[in-house]
Amino acid sequence: MNIDGTFPDSLQRTADLIRQQHGSLDTLPLSPVGEFQTRTVTLESLMREVTGCLAENFRHRPAQDFPMLYFACGKARVGSTALSNLFGMTGMPSYYQPLKAILRDALVGRPLTPWIVPSATDEPHIFSKETIGPYVLAESLFNPLQLLIEAGYPRHRLHLIRLDREPASSLASWLDKLISRAPADVLLRHYVVAALSAARISSYAERQGVPVTHYVYEVSKEALSSVRVLFDRLGLSGSFTENAVTSWREPGQMEANNARVIFPSEAAIYKVPNLHTSDSAYRYQRRATASLSEAQLETLERCGVNESYRTSVAACVRDLGLNAAMSARLFGDWFAAAA
Repeated sequence: MNIDGTFPDSLQRTADLIRQQHGSLDTLPLSPVGEFQTRTVTLESLMREVTGCLAENFRHRPAQDFPMLYFACGKARVGSTALSNLFGMTGMPSYYQPLKAILRDALVGRPLTPWIVPSATDEPHIFSKETIGPYVLAESLFNPLQLLIEAGYPRHRLHLIRLDREPASSLASWLDKLISRAPADVLLRHYVVAALSAARISSYAERQGVPVTHYVYEVSKEALSSVRVLFDRLGLSGSFTENAVTSWREPGQMEANNARVIFPSEAAIYKVPNLHTSDSAYRYQRRATASLSEAQLETLERCGVNESYRTSVAACVRDLGLNAAMSARLFGDWFAAAA
């Protein structure tokens, strides 16, 4: 089994390289993949191109002009879009994958458009979410926080919200929602790569002195109390309102009221029908996992995805100060294994 014709034949070997943060991941050639990627390129060169694009807007700005950026990041299908809407409901500008949009343009050789971040004078706080994966290796391996920092976003104006979700549930979501864009075996491989790559971002943040808060999707089972604690942890208690969690639209309305979510311009191939669930509030959405095979589930355990999630659970319990009873309700056996 070969990943995009460039990575080691064994998915296990690839997973080991990611966990080791091996330098070869940056320099291996990544081959074209249909409409998603039209040129052979390395992750290193892509990161350099996107960093250069971002720096056009960042390099001449004083540090105090940058708003405080609450930067949520995790593998795809971890509830990040709902979280974007929640932050937007507080009145804060909420950006939807601005960095991955630039990366995707770079993958097909389009001109790159920098992300224009507002002045802190106009918007003292902003939210942005980025997801790792799913269609090509480059977007399953890239580190969006590194892009920001190397382009010149001040570290003291960043707070990473590290997202995660129970592995079987998020894999089932990939296979259900994205199967029209990639075969199941490719999605499984990229899911493993993305899940392990996302785990590296928190350690990168810590090395860079960027504060990290782990926020695992399953805490949204008790949404109001979990979001309140999250906002307290971020220093945003004054922005928290119950309505931002519970009342996204009036009866009969299709769109959320007053959500300041800002979407990038992307190619039609990324418009996946019914990708996001429409809802009237921020809440947990259960995902059935019975469709997953024993082989798929075994891959998650063998390649270290489950272990990565157990680490996320333990960190989330610590960061949000969850007591044992609440942690057991939210995470069940995962909490017992992480404790």
